[in-house]
Amino acid sequence: MLSHLRAWRERGWTPIDAAEYADAWQRFGGSVATHPQVVERLAGLAGIAVRYLGWFTDGGLQAAMPTWGRHLALSKDVLKQHDKRGLFDLGNAEIILPMAATAQAPVRHRARYLSSLNATQVLGLREQPEGLALAREPEQYSKKFRYNQRREQRLLEEAGGLVRPMLELSAAEQAVIYADLFQRRWGFEATGKAHLAEVFSLMRDFMTGSLIYLNDQPVAIQVLYRVEAPQWVSLEYINGGVDPQNREFSPGSVLSFINTQTAWTEARALDKPLRYSFGRADREYKDRWCNRVPVYQV
Repeated sequence: MLSHLRAWRERGWTPIDAAEYADAWQRFGGSVATHPQVVERLAGLAGIAVRYLGWFTDGGLQAAMPTWGRHLALSKDVLKQHDKRGLFDLGNAEIILPMAATAQAPVRHRARYLSSLNATQVLGLREQPEGLALAREPEQYSKKFRYNQRREQRLLEEAGGLVRPMLELSAAEQAVIYADLFQRRWGFEATGKAHLAEVFSLMRDFMTGSLIYLNDQPVAIQVLYRVEAPQWVSLEYINGGVDPQNREFSPGSVLSFINTQTAWTEARALDKPLRYSFGRADREYKDRWCNRVPVYQV
């Protein structure tokens, strides 16, 4: 029965190896959640083997995807099935499958938050009720908004605030600070708290952004992962933490301004569009920073 269902799901697709998948991603592009090394490292941490599939047309590979059973790889549902719920956190990451611009292929594996970039390539998609929040370009913010953000940053720095790159810290230091500030902000533990240092170490090659200190104490942090595809830059804002006792200086808002502005500057230096995802468009603060865009599911 299982082999019959798999044959139905994979109809038209062919098993490929990890190197072929990586080659497809480097040619066609993808997102953080489909990057070959992100998939390999996090699947390795989970101890769940990845089955890579390719779609061939006239003998040439036109599309590829990493799978866990009937789901795309790194699925939260599969982690739950293996009693590894919350082992790592990718938020509600945008899924961009590596597909040639002219490719059209059916996907029968379960997936959510499939990008609008794949909307004309993947057959059988349904638009999700909720959208995805993608950061606006700097020019799309009002002059007043930009003025206020710069003013808040100046006041914070005058009060002793200091901006530090995340990569100045070790994975263990990042984990301690993130777990503490997340708990302070939300009142419950961060997803995968026990494995944060290990996950941050595995993801260090993709980590970007800064954190903020005030009087030598960390007061705001954001977990950001970034990959560069041939045609665009994909950046995922996974989650963050902030010390609510310093609300008067709006360190969380200041950090969002710094991180988004830096990411846009870097992407434009590469002459590539930026897909800076805040995940699901489900909170009012995201509307301040983002445009809502459609996403799809299978």
